[in-house]
Amino acid sequence: MRKLSLSTRLSLVFAALLLACCGVSAWLQLRASERHEQEVTQRLSLGLAAHIASSSTLMAQGRLNEPAVKDLFDKLMAVNPSVEVYLLSADGRIRAQAAPEGHVKRERVDLGPVRRLLAGAPLPILGDDPRGDGTRKVFSAAPITEAGREVGFVYVVLFGEDRTALAARLAADGVLRTTLWSMLLVALLGLLAGLAAFYLITRPLRELTVAVRRFEADGVAALDSAAPLLAHASRGGGEIALLGQAFARMTERIAAQWRELTAQDQQRRELFANISHDLRTPLTSLHGYLETLLLKADTLEAAERRRYLEIALGQSRKVGRLAQELFELARLEYGVVKPEKESFAVPDLVQDVFQKFELAAETRHQRLVADMAPGLPAVTADLGMIERVLTNLLDNAIRHTPEGGEIVVQLRPEQQAVRIEISDTGPGISGEQRQALFTRPVFSSRPDARSGGLGLMIVHRILQLHGSDIQLLPREKGAVFSFVLS
Repeated sequence: MRKLSLSTRLSLVFAALLLACCGVSAWLQLRASERHEQEVTQRLSLGLAAHIASSSTLMAQGRLNEPAVKDLFDKLMAVNPSVEVYLLSADGRIRAQAAPEGHVKRERVDLGPVRRLLAGAPLPILGDDPRGDGTRKVFSAAPITEAGREVGFVYVVLFGEDRTALAARLAADGVLRTTLWSMLLVALLGLLAGLAAFYLITRPLRELTVAVRRFEADGVAALDSAAPLLAHASRGGGEIALLGQAFARMTERIAAQWRELTAQDQQRRELFANISHDLRTPLTSLHGYLETLLLKADTLEAAERRRYLEIALGQSRKVGRLAQELFELARLEYGVVKPEKESFAVPDLVQDVFQKFELAAETRHQRLVADMAPGLPAVTADLGMIERVLTNLLDNAIRHTPEGGEIVVQLRPEQQAVRIEISDTGPGISGEQRQALFTRPVFSSRPDARSGGLGLMIVHRILQLHGSDIQLLPREKGAVFSFVLS
């Protein structure tokens, strides 16, 4: 079974509410018309009972004057058959009436409405109908007095039994039919106006639905074609416009995330390609020297064999270091490693890292310089991770600085933090390598050019975990890496 659209459901609910309101309105209209008729009739006939009571002697010495009563009933039925006249005792009991046998169903009439009518209460006032089962009708009433004493009442029901039956038949053929037709016309016009209003109100929602379905069917590729619909649905105010704006922002965010995922996938492909490139050279060299040792094992001299083994061992170290860096980067990327922060002094850590590179720097006739400002504040970070950052950056600087060059580590206070800059006098980093230096390893075909490997990616990720970022500062010669620890 096909589900109804929101516009259809709203239209059905509106039609049901409109019909219900029209029905209630028709009932209220009929009720108000009926009460108006009752009030008019009661006002016009308000003195009828008093006239009857004063025109004839209905009671004599506390007893009914039966000839006078019979004559009265005959005249009233001939002149106005729509009314019913009753003579009541002082306590409300019916003492005389002209109804056919079996039509009177009450023996007593409630005198409360009679008292209110005689006291001048607002009209209409409804009283008991002796011929009805609990129904109440408008009436006229007047007291019957004898020797100045109230001995009973003339009670005239203005809408008698015959009139009620005739009015019901006429209402079915006339007023009720007119009311129903007018109600139907109002309902039809209201329904048409409501449907038109719903169509205009829900138009942005339908456009938004089309855009969502297009986005669901075609994915990110549908963003360009769905953009005009989203822009149109987001115009103006109201909840639908807010929904359109929210969905437009959501699609833009999804598109940005999709582009980012695409870029990350491309970076991952380039990473594998670059790692394969970086692994192939030492593995080929290692394989070649080991194969040479195997083929010439009986003819090589001891010194030559040792040189081959040292070269093979060096290439093996390169492979091992690359594998270790790859493993470490994977742990950082997938959140396996979390920083365990503690407070420490950066100058002490720099001195410890310098000691690890003193021999390598002396071998290449390079100078390690520590330029530390006094009074540096302590920082809160993972000591082992920051040591790894300094180690990678210094190792990178030493490997790419020619003999006789200089590597400087500069520490400067920056508000409540410490800015660390590591500079060298190497060949620097070319422009095409700067953008992707910290996101993927890049290699240059020029032998004197500097490359960015997994070490810089590890540095970048570690500093991200510490809420910091590394920057490559512009410099005419060499490279300057800068970051802040707080």
